[in-house]
Amino acid sequence: METDFNTIALIGKPDHQGANQTLVALYRYLAGLGLNVVIERRVGEQLGLADAELLEMVELGERADLAIVVGGDGNMLGSARVLSRFDVAVVGVNRGNLGFLTDISPDSFEQPLERLLAGDYQTEHRFLLEAQVHRHGQLKASNTAMNEAVLHPGKIAHMIEFEVYINGHFMYSQRADGMIVATPTGSTAYSLSAGGPILTPNLNAITLVPMFPHTLSCRPIVIDADAQIKMVLSPANKSEHMLVSCDGHVSLAVQPGDEIHINKSPHRLKLLHPRGHSYFEVLRSKLGWGSKLF
Repeated sequence: METDFNTIALIGKPDHQGANQTLVALYRYLAGLGLNVVIERRVGEQLGLADAELLEMVELGERADLAIVVGGDGNMLGSARVLSRFDVAVVGVNRGNLGFLTDISPDSFEQPLERLLAGDYQTEHRFLLEAQVHRHGQLKASNTAMNEAVLHPGKIAHMIEFEVYINGHFMYSQRADGMIVATPTGSTAYSLSAGGPILTPNLNAITLVPMFPHTLSCRPIVIDADAQIKMVLSPANKSEHMLVSCDGHVSLAVQPGDEIHINKSPHRLKLLHPRGHSYFEVLRSKLGWGSKLF
């Protein structure tokens, strides 16, 4: 088959029987088309494909032109934090729950994939966030997030105090259970559950959503994604087990007096969709919105 994608990487959900079955079917389908297929090592060792080439995630980013992620949005988020550093197009096959980012059905992937491989697809770029923890003027830890970076205490229902600055300008001080800083991609995830707005993926915007603020006047705010966000933890905070969580997977330890800097990452995820993909159709389907009346 003639295609612009010379090497295709398969990435899956480890220890998930359904995802493994789909990965095996994908491998055989793509190999049958004469394409070069590589598999992420951790999941590939579970598939029993003797002839398959297994690579680490970074090696996949360096080698592949297209990555197919089989699983839920969580798998896509983990892959995105690595693959966004490389010029790799990514498409998702849904083996999770909601599947906002993984929109190809595992039961009928052949036709959508054939069209995609032939060049009939839509391209969308999603930006990521970079979260940094600074202590006494020194960078202590950092990581990236595709959905959100969340400042929170290490235990449930424990209020913390912090100040928020945007581009060096003081915005407000907070006494709350934390703060969610979300991208448009993450606006339908944790941020939405906390009362944040839905942002369409094309917006260059970030939403800040306080978690259970100790004031009725505090509401979510949407700001320019190129703004510099800084949160300063009050030295009076009694907890020494505060965290900044990136997509709920990676946690950075934070102490009283630390500064958290959150900026738009220079890397973007190149996400592919089958032709005809509609974001609003996804919202209607996943969130149970009403269909048209006439």
